[in-house]
Amino acid sequence: MDAIAEPTVPATTASGLLVVDDHDLVRLGLLTLVQSHAADTGQSVPVFEARTLAEALDLYRAQRHRIGLVLLDLQLPDAHGMSGLDDFLRAFPGAPVVVLSGVGDPGLMRHAVSRGALAYLPKAGDLQHVIGFIRSRGTFGEHDRACAAALADDPVPASRWHGAQGQRLSLTERQTQVLEWVLAGASNREIALRAHLSEGTVKNHVSALLLLFGVRSRAQLISQLR
Repeated sequence: MDAIAEPTVPATTASGLLVVDDHDLVRLGLLTLVQSHAADTGQSVPVFEARTLAEALDLYRAQRHRIGLVLLDLQLPDAHGMSGLDDFLRAFPGAPVVVLSGVGDPGLMRHAVSRGALAYLPKAGDLQHVIGFIRSRGTFGEHDRACAAALADDPVPASRWHGAQGQRLSLTERQTQVLEWVLAGASNREIALRAHLSEGTVKNHVSALLLLFGVRSRAQLISQLR
């Protein structure tokens, strides 16, 4: 669909979320998890919902000063594949869009990011992985903003690790350190003590690692890399 380009969206401290998905259960699941995490931290996180790309564009146009992250499904009634991402970013260049997809394809992940998405998150299985990414963005308060800084603490160097499809992964120095402790069998509490981090920060590092390697649990991560 054609869309009128609007000015580039500047960086924002808005904490609201826009969930764009035509499946009611997905929207409800994310809404419930976000509200649960927000309640734990005493934060107020507005969640906007859209079933179509057209609804999403209208909502973002009206509420973008409150929306800090857009979670966009690739398969919508009026958009398919990367067309929805392209149309959204054409209308709002620089908008903070994360692609949600039922397909965990590394090729599609790289394709989405190369076209301007912040990340590509498979929605199949545990939506806690999606919440982990949202949390790392600082959505739930100051503590999480500190965790987000920790997740991007170093320039990304070359890494000896490879993903499930054989692609070479780049991890930060801290991510590599946490990964090696996880593979050694250390718990989050033990890693936190060794690295002088909070358990919440360690949990966010582990969630980021699970996303990078395309697995759903520490056990799967350990099994894949051993």
